[in-house]
Amino acid sequence: MPRPHLIALLVLLLAGCGNEPVPLHGRNIQHVMPDLAFALTDHDGQQVTAADYRGKVVLLYFGYAHCNDICPTTLTTLTRAVRNLDNQTDQVRILFVSVDPQRDTPEVLHHHAMHFSPQVVGLTGSEKHLAELAKRYRVSYSYSEPDAKGDYEVYHSSAIFVFDRDGKVRLLQEEKLGAEAIADDLRRLLNTPG
Repeated sequence: MPRPHLIALLVLLLAGCGNEPVPLHGRNIQHVMPDLAFALTDHDGQQVTAADYRGKVVLLYFGYAHCNDICPTTLTTLTRAVRNLDNQTDQVRILFVSVDPQRDTPEVLHHHAMHFSPQVVGLTGSEKHLAELAKRYRVSYSYSEPDAKGDYEVYHSSAIFVFDRDGKVRLLQEEKLGAEAIADDLRRLLNTPG
């Protein structure tokens, strides 16, 4: 016959299990990566900084508009994740930083962003500013040799950095997590005060 004090201890332990926070799907990178900071040109030709996106949860992704595989796949997944937020959709921005400033003009980026979602903002800048921002987030990129028509590929990291409403770095996401898992993390950030 079980002892009463052992039963009471078991009840307390089981009650405590419900209070454990459910782990996020993305990797926690607080205190590892820097908070959101940049000064670039958006796809409407306006100069913007990180401060323009305060109050929104921000996903930062580096790529280029002429990409035929990982960039459109990633932006599609992120767009689906944001759509899953229903009435919180407008509280999120996907910042798509082009590492191909020669071809990705604001006009090109505007068309590219609108193909996915109003929540996608294409960003560009000088080669120097883009290199500095990529270095800040440890993103690498390089260019292939141009072909006979002058076309080339850009090889780049595929990390997605997530920042809270205050511009504080929170998570590192990957496209392979899928839209539902990413939406779940975003929802939790949106609903967490402070």
